[in-house]
Amino acid sequence: MKKWWKGIAATGLAGSMLLAGCGGETGGESGSGEQGASGNNQGETYQIGVTQLVEHPSLDNAYDGFKKAIEDAGLEAEFDVQIAQGDQNNNQTIANNLAGNNVDLIFANSTPSAVGALNATKDIPIVFTSVSDPKAAGLVKDPEKPGANVTGTTDLHPEAIPKTIEFMANEFEGKRVGTIYNAGEQNSVAQIEEVKKIMEENGLEVVPVTVSASSEVKQAAESLVGKADMIYIITDNTVVSALESVIQVANQEDIPLFVGELDSVKRGGFAAYGFEYYDIGYEAGEMAAKILKEGEAPANMPVQPPQNLKLLINEQAAKEMNIEIKEDWKDQAEFTK
Repeated sequence: MKKWWKGIAATGLAGSMLLAGCGGETGGESGSGEQGASGNNQGETYQIGVTQLVEHPSLDNAYDGFKKAIEDAGLEAEFDVQIAQGDQNNNQTIANNLAGNNVDLIFANSTPSAVGALNATKDIPIVFTSVSDPKAAGLVKDPEKPGANVTGTTDLHPEAIPKTIEFMANEFEGKRVGTIYNAGEQNSVAQIEEVKKIMEENGLEVVPVTVSASSEVKQAAESLVGKADMIYIITDNTVVSALESVIQVANQEDIPLFVGELDSVKRGGFAAYGFEYYDIGYEAGEMAAKILKEGEAPANMPVQPPQNLKLLINEQAAKEMNIEIKEDWKDQAEFTK
């Protein structure tokens, strides 16, 4: 069923964009072919292709939220879920296959997944999430007016990085902050540039280490011992998929580990200003439902940032990293164990 195409034809909006793919690292299997059904929309069943770069709690929760929103919208849908295993060629092949299957909509869960999907089709509507900077990635011309067949929700609240860095600068004595990221992920490069700028403004020094695969993350973390007073892991899929390696080093060496989202705090990071990935996935699902059910065109749907931001501290992680919980933190943060 192609209700969306009727909507975009009516507006006369169609575009062609040449994009370069970005790589990443993942686990899981390609072609899992999971299917699920939601409510009923006049007996019609929509085919939704799902392309996801890596299996880790944040992206998995985003997919769960997306699927729940489709269900809550009363749509009947079958989901073809494909995981890319961190190989850009595999990532693009998945996108090409979904486009070739002529699905009704593609849900792209990560920046490389979304870029691959847009490389594969300019006709099928694409809704993304877990994308930090859709404009820099070449996904949209303007977040307020995407202008093509793609829109979605971002995973970068405008205050998340500034507030995290301010917390480091104001509450900890160290000045050197180590960070690990995949320089092949546009999502990460954009964040690191912002991190460097804001850290300099707050009197902190960035100690960067780059990786190209999750298997390199532990060695990268170990290389920061003696060079960094704190570690800050942004929402980099390669590193987050191997976060336990960084947590292990931080615990052993008593290095405070700040992370980019709440799921990583729950896994053992010390603290983050963040939001629930389930929520941005759900919001992306609401957008997808409007495209499928109401014929809205992605070109006219503004990209949505996360709606809620909070500070979460892991008490057990604080103990493992030998961090004393200050009394005034209890007034500004939520806590988990």
